[in-house]
Amino acid sequence: MDAASLSGSGLCYYNDTFSRSIPRGRYIASASRNFSVELNDVDKPSSKPLIISSSDSNTQNRSVLKRRNRSNGPIRKRNLNLQTNCAVGVCTFPENVAGSHFSHAAEEKLGVLLLNLGGPETLNDVQPFLYNLFADPDIIRLPRLLRFLQGPLAKLISVLRAPKSKEGYAAIGGGSPLRKITDEQANALRMALEAKNMCANVYVGMRYWFPFTEEAIEQIKRDRITKLVVLPLYPQFSISTTGSSIRILQRVFKEDAYLSRLPVSVILSWYQRQGYIQSMADLIEKELIKFAKPEEAMIFFSAHGVPVSYVQAAGDPYKDQMEECIYLIMKELKARGIRNDHTLAYQSRVGPVQWLKPYTDEVLVEIGQKGVKSLLAVPVSFVSEHIETLEEIDMEYKHLALESGIENWGRVPALGCNSLFITDLADAVVEALPSAKALSTSTDDAEETEFDPLGYVVKMFFGSILAFILLLSPGVILAFRNGLF
Repeated sequence: MDAASLSGSGLCYYNDTFSRSIPRGRYIASASRNFSVELNDVDKPSSKPLIISSSDSNTQNRSVLKRRNRSNGPIRKRNLNLQTNCAVGVCTFPENVAGSHFSHAAEEKLGVLLLNLGGPETLNDVQPFLYNLFADPDIIRLPRLLRFLQGPLAKLISVLRAPKSKEGYAAIGGGSPLRKITDEQANALRMALEAKNMCANVYVGMRYWFPFTEEAIEQIKRDRITKLVVLPLYPQFSISTTGSSIRILQRVFKEDAYLSRLPVSVILSWYQRQGYIQSMADLIEKELIKFAKPEEAMIFFSAHGVPVSYVQAAGDPYKDQMEECIYLIMKELKARGIRNDHTLAYQSRVGPVQWLKPYTDEVLVEIGQKGVKSLLAVPVSFVSEHIETLEEIDMEYKHLALESGIENWGRVPALGCNSLFITDLADAVVEALPSAKALSTSTDDAEETEFDPLGYVVKMFFGSILAFILLLSPGVILAFRNGLF
């Protein structure tokens, strides 16, 4: 998957070339520093909160639910230079809001927005859900010349993939449990915050299915929330998950006068948090003791994959963060005297492009051939049960493992509403709150790219010819015949 990205030191404005805004370089040092940063050159995402400060000087109070999927029209760009003050991974933008809408609020109302992918709740939802997924320009990244094909291509892929996807969802009960589980996590988080004497409204916003992120934002407006913490339910940052969801927030907030002044803190990644690491180690330790010989079981971490191009060309930090996450979990396990062999592989690849390797299915065959008899699968990039865990891991990969010579199979459940995990998320929210700042209104409209109708028509014409040639190429035809889409 692909998306736009943010960084631990600033919210990046999304340009067509993601590599200009993707986080790179080292983690922010613990010593306090003041420096000027251009949003096209930012540091690596941190597990600490990020403060959004980006808005349009001519914002209008419009409904955020007018359109979920924008058509391919003129693209506006900004080149923002902002002064930041950074300390221990927390970056805040200087306030530049005169007479903030919230400055005279009689009562502070805290909101927490949980972001997740979403999933079809019935088999009839599968095809439209897939359309929403592939219509996202952060998932299928087309060249600018071919961007007008985003909708038709998403329609084609969703129709072709729907039958196979329906089989998968039918095997786990006829729909995804993700919404139900995320609602339960939201309620658990609300109660955990109450236990810390903090009253907060907790909202759920899904990227590709109900309740959509835009719907959650609309409810936040109706509730007149005065301070917001955004918490994506993805431990590691990826441009295809957290990045894509935050891109929606950025667009909606920029267009709304109320939201553009709402103090917001975004927690971009939290895989390094001790509560998360300990929760994962607890679950692994609990499942290991179920084996007759726990010390012989290989710990098999399976993470959702992303195309290699996202990491190499777009600078997605997902691979680095995932590897560091595995290191931290194994370090915790070793501190408990657990020194099992372990490996990491990537699942859920789709399409003809190369994804992060090694692939889960290939590694399962290899380790089975090498004589491994006991294996504990750990879905490390998922905090909720859904089709990738319930069908792909529990059914497809388990069957493949047993066929490959593995005799004893175990699987660590997703964190769900694990008490230590939820308490740690509540701590993350509390830690993020003091850093929340009102969105600034300083942008340079003069730097917006003007829309050229003639140029757009020319691009459409030649783009159509190029698209026609590509779609009839032997490679694409073969990909469709092999079911790669």
